Amino acid sequence: MEASGSAGPAARPGLWSDLREALRGSHRDFTTESIPRSIFLLAVPMMLELVLESVFAVVDVFAVNRIGPDAVATVGLTESMLVLVYGVAMGVGIGAMALVARRVGEKDPERAARTAVQAIVLALLLAVPVVVLGITFAPTLLGLMGASGWVLEHGVRYTQIMMGSTVSITLLFLINAIFRGAGDAAVAMRVLWLASGINIVLAPSLVLGLGPFPRLGVVGAALGTTIGRTCGVLYQFWQLSRPGGRITIQRRHLHVEWATIRQVLNLSGSATVQVLVGMASWIGIVRIISGFGSAAVAGYTIGIRIVLFALLPSVGLANAAATLVGQNLGARQPDRAARSAWLAGGFNAAFLGVIGLLLLATAPGLIHIFDPEPVVAGFAVSCLRVISLGFAFYGLGMVMSQALNGAGDTRTPTLINLGCFWVLELPLAWGLSHGLGLGPLGAFVAILVAFCTVAVAGTLAFRAGRWKQRFI
Repeated sequence: MEASGSAGPAARPGLWSDLREALRGSHRDFTTESIPRSIFLLAVPMMLELVLESVFAVVDVFAVNRIGPDAVATVGLTESMLVLVYGVAMGVGIGAMALVARRVGEKDPERAARTAVQAIVLALLLAVPVVVLGITFAPTLLGLMGASGWVLEHGVRYTQIMMGSTVSITLLFLINAIFRGAGDAAVAMRVLWLASGINIVLAPSLVLGLGPFPRLGVVGAALGTTIGRTCGVLYQFWQLSRPGGRITIQRRHLHVEWATIRQVLNLSGSATVQVLVGMASWIGIVRIISGFGSAAVAGYTIGIRIVLFALLPSVGLANAAATLVGQNLGARQPDRAARSAWLAGGFNAAFLGVIGLLLLATAPGLIHIFDPEPVVAGFAVSCLRVISLGFAFYGLGMVMSQALNGAGDTRTPTLINLGCFWVLELPLAWGLSHGLGLGPLGAFVAILVAFCTVAVAGTLAFRAGRWKQRFI
């Protein structure tokens, strides 16, 4: 093993060797390996996984945009319905990840495999009713969302297929979380490579009728996405069943353990609320900004999409911290777990601090690529510059929140999100924008304040050390 403190030319082979190992899949013990290398080996594939995850929505919108605005509206309305599905899938994934990481850290692959099976059973129990209700009531749901006549006539099938794919959506999120908890981050990355690659080929081909494919319109986007995700899930099951991985499911594990399911559900319940609180706060911000006209909403939408894309790599670092905290707690090394989180938090804060400075300097040029219209661009530049001021805080805050989740303390980040996003951010956004007359700028400032407060609260909670108690 190379010295972690090597420098100069000798450090380069080590870096490239670690990069290849990270992409190929590492078999190192993350409870004994050097902490910086462990963070690197886990974070690189997690970052790439998240970037690929964002490709799904982009590909669908790009393809259906060729049909017209009603087709794009069909995708948007359906995605808004699927927010609950995504939230539940992410929440169950957080609980499963924490439990699997703990069992792997305890050097108990048998219980890790059993835990994975019970998490999958729970996901199926939650997803199947949504499939039935979504397919049955798709026209009613679209009507309640204010769908146009075109959407109700041509888009129902799209919504039915997407709601019918809830099982694939849930399992894709969940099993990738299981892989991350086990330390198999490269496997989770390859799952998204496969699913995204299939979707990139099929969605435009089926929407537009390219080559030998039939022209199916907006329905083709749903089929391409669903086929891609389903193939990803089949690959996940293959990886779980083959020997040699960090976690292997065998025939003897295939039975229901209600006590373990309750444990996963207990962790996942508050984690799901945690995710949905964050998602709902974005909807609230849009509602506040919409009072200032379409140009303000368009500017905010462009600015916030750049922000969220810039934050994707840092989420990978935060997930790496969660895995290391969970595994090291399982190995009864709480001090090493804490060092892992603090080091990842420092890396993340430094990385996002630099990104924030770059966005401050390049905001006008970036926004011009998306929309050169002066009024929209003005709002977008303001949004991007204000929010990027707190990037270093966001980097630290994301790691602290995920570290708490990795320890099994999902309740504390949930309470922090409730307080910072609903009690602080939304009232502050309304007061600054409407009460003090700052307009959309007030909402942008409220987002900045809320995320900085999340970082401070998360850091204080992690430093207090309650997460070291046995939540799992």
